[in-house]
Amino acid sequence: MAKKTYPLSKVYRLLEPGLVVLVTTAHKDKVNIMTQSWHTMMEFEPPLVGCVISGRNHSFNALVATRECVLNIPSVELAKQVVGIGNCSGKKVDKFKKFKLTPLPASQVEPPLIAECYANLECKVADTWMVNKYNFFVLEVIKAWIDPAMKNPRTLHHQGKGVFMVGGRHDQAAFQNGMSDVAPHDFYRFYNNHALGNSE
Repeated sequence: MAKKTYPLSKVYRLLEPGLVVLVTTAHKDKVNIMTQSWHTMMEFEPPLVGCVISGRNHSFNALVATRECVLNIPSVELAKQVVGIGNCSGKKVDKFKKFKLTPLPASQVEPPLIAECYANLECKVADTWMVNKYNFFVLEVIKAWIDPAMKNPRTLHHQGKGVFMVGGRHDQAAFQNGMSDVAPHDFYRFYNNHALGNSE
């Protein structure tokens, strides 16, 4: 198979299809939500999550000041809200009101949980040594919540330029039985007219 070069400016689109999360912060009596997909697991227990949040984003200053946030994991049913949140700034908009989302009190941190998300991870900043250079926060999950009524939720995975993959069906048993031709998730793409912007 013949290979061809690929633009370096698009490499992130090959590696990025991570789970899309909604990050809630609270600072100076103002709560905000940002759409985020640049994150990675770093440790099993205590759970550590590496998270890139641009210094240009409204949420960056709140996270630096308070050192806490909530990672809320939406399912595909919230796709429109996820994209909308990613294309407006919390400096100008109350995103809970605009996108009709419900804040729930967290137990360990000030930022609220998003009720409509199927999982919520309360986090404290554990390490900031790469923040100045890379905007990279290391978060420790100190409390985790799930909605037990949601079985095998279909999650959003951003590929850049408004393109997403959606994870769905689980075939763990098939894999355990050696059926390597069965994918663990069914993936498909949908395109939104607006690219997922630098959510603030």
